[in-house]
Amino acid sequence: MKIVIQGKNIEVTEAIREYVEQKIDKAVSHFQSLTSQVDVHLSVARNPRITSKQAAEVTIYANGAVIRAEESSENLYASIDLVSDKIARKLRKFKERKTNKAAAKTAVVVADQLPVPMPDEDRAPELPAQVVRNKYFAMPPMTTEEAVEHLEMVDHDFFVFCNSHTGDINVVYERNHGGYGVIQPHGNSNGNNVTKR
Repeated sequence: MKIVIQGKNIEVTEAIREYVEQKIDKAVSHFQSLTSQVDVHLSVARNPRITSKQAAEVTIYANGAVIRAEESSENLYASIDLVSDKIARKLRKFKERKTNKAAAKTAVVVADQLPVPMPDEDRAPELPAQVVRNKYFAMPPMTTEEAVEHLEMVDHDFFVFCNSHTGDINVVYERNHGGYGVIQPHGNSNGNNVTKR
């Protein structure tokens, strides 16, 4: 298993590197057959308004899935401890799902609703003046339920995926009041996105 450690606004000393490797090894020791690479990003915020300035983010690539966790506190070593515990829990959950696909789903996703009409057809989409960051990732087709599982593993508010039923790009997201939602492209009246001539 390959561990890549990077620092932002912090020098990754040999002591820090050894501590991270020890904690990550312990967290993934039971899941090494699933894990191919671990990326660790350590950072220190320079903004005086941020109280939990020292953050540790771990991204694990496991059998085609991405599992991510992030923690921050006032102490870098405490942040590393917290993120190691969190990533171990997520790996355990990931392995349980892999071995027991018949487990009941805890989330209900409403994917069969018709899309709501666009509110203002004259409005053009607005893009930011400057692109800050580009991200590229594989997007194999999956069901909405599989997308929800991936969303829970990456610890983000949303997950972009290719819907295996429609072939469209969809977004599954966590709703503020619980549960999940799906954003689908707005098609023409016959339900598909083919342009008529």
